[in-house]
Amino acid sequence: MDCWREGDVTEALLEIEGLTKRFGGVVASDTITLAVPTGELHAIIGPNGAGKTTLIGELAGEIAPDAGRIRFDGGDITALPTWRRTALGLARSFQITSLFPDFTALDNVALAVQARSGHSFRFWRDARQETGLRAPAQAALARVGLAERAHVLVSKLSHGEHRQLEIAMALATSPRMLLLDEPMAGMGPEESARMVGTLRALKQSLTILLIEHDMETVFALADRISVLVYGRLIASGAPAEIRANAEVRRAYLGEEEEARHG
Repeated sequence: MDCWREGDVTEALLEIEGLTKRFGGVVASDTITLAVPTGELHAIIGPNGAGKTTLIGELAGEIAPDAGRIRFDGGDITALPTWRRTALGLARSFQITSLFPDFTALDNVALAVQARSGHSFRFWRDARQETGLRAPAQAALARVGLAERAHVLVSKLSHGEHRQLEIAMALATSPRMLLLDEPMAGMGPEESARMVGTLRALKQSLTILLIEHDMETVFALADRISVLVYGRLIASGAPAEIRANAEVRRAYLGEEEEARHG
């Protein structure tokens, strides 16, 4: 399956061309080329060590590629720092949450709103009081289903609520595209179902690049799926195409089935 089509260029919000990253003798990104159109929820799947988190780190500006190009909304962002990418509308959530446990959920999101406005975190006390920051923070919490938990300390929230809160913090930066790294990690069935509902609602208004191990979630939500194996993109297409692809089944989906039934 073709991962890059000439017609994608004018419609793509995110374009990746020839992205390459090596760590010593390990090729984490092997000339990856991919286009993600505006409004698409695009999932990246692959076995452990496939290079998924490295790819999302390169897109977010946390890892510098050795070669290749990244374009966002038509502009080359390959050399831009993370904060510049965030200002352009590209926001990421992390596989491991990074929250302030002694602040409330609302306080945490207000800090993200403050950072998006270009203010220093030195003034976090002001962020906890300022109406101009708290109103959009409350709105972000509502979008992820945490409106009723706004005044609860983060240390008192469940693991699933931490993941929801992290997405709310990303939403507080007014993104056009979300980069989500394993948002379902460590969740139980009820929390997972809640997160699927949140992502289904968000995909109505945002472009999303999703890295996720939960195949049920991926096939339920994704408009298109790309498969990474040892840093190389081996397939990209609609969920039905990926499910039927023999190379994908050998490289990844078959491995999942063996683990489930073995």
